[in-house]
Amino acid sequence: MKRLLITVCAIFIGLMVFAQSNDPILGKWQNPSGEGRIEIYKKGDKYYGKLYWIKDSSKKDLKNPTESLRSRNIQGLEILTNFTKNGKTYEGGQIYDPKSGKTYSCKMTLKSNDALDIRGYVGVSLLGRTETWKRIK
Repeated sequence: MKRLLITVCAIFIGLMVFAQSNDPILGKWQNPSGEGRIEIYKKGDKYYGKLYWIKDSSKKDLKNPTESLRSRNIQGLEILTNFTKNGKTYEGGQIYDPKSGKTYSCKMTLKSNDALDIRGYVGVSLLGRTETWKRIK
């Protein structure tokens, strides 16, 4: 009986690990300048990212186009919203840039387990900019 219980637990843990490996984008990432760290997580079938750490944690969202939001802290903001997975690409979402107060269409492409290309653009993906985030371990 003990062996059966141990076997069932091992199978269950293995399935949990396998399920998590299907979402390699999940976790904590750092932008190239090192000024911000973003945690990417899943809500339902969509992916989101929150700016959980910035160098200056007292920084406010001063450039936000909505005046009532300008007094909120940048740290803790959800800056990645509504992405869906398509192979190694996550698309259909948006990224908010607190430095400019602008929101852009965005797609994310997993280059490797530790490198994530973030492409923000207006209109079509050709009119945009890409930066590579590194995984935080």
